[in-house]
Amino acid sequence: MEYLVRQARITDVDRLYALCAEKGAVPGGDTPIDAISLLRQLVYLPNASVALVEANHQIVGGAVLGLRPSVRSGGFVGTIDVLVVANGHDGEKVADMLIEEMLHSARRKGCTSVEVMLTPDAEHISSWQGHGFTKAVGNTYKAAVAARTTRPLI
Repeated sequence: MEYLVRQARITDVDRLYALCAEKGAVPGGDTPIDAISLLRQLVYLPNASVALVEANHQIVGGAVLGLRPSVRSGGFVGTIDVLVVANGHDGEKVADMLIEEMLHSARRKGCTSVEVMLTPDAEHISSWQGHGFTKAVGNTYKAAVAARTTRPLI
């Protein structure tokens, strides 16, 4: 099956939310901002990135990256808050595509590192580790983001 990774559009939010709810990646209704409204906002914010993987025009995976400034790290630190893959698809391949896209987006947005919270029994842990994520503290895993090359001023 052929997979395509792309940035989410506002018209994708309902389908992405449904996948997140199916996988248990969104909280119940007792939160200050409901998840679907937050996803709608994140699609437009420059300090976030929402990516999807499609197969046959159906969303089969999605991931959300949020950025926070960090003086200590000398730029931004990205946090991958959500990564979900629909049942019945190549989970490792879709996860790899999403992680790669999140790291690429983080690099473009000036991140020096990216972190994710993972439990020992987390899905796709080998994909995370294959992309350079290592255990930092507790359940937090971090990966350095290669700095963009700068051209010397002439």
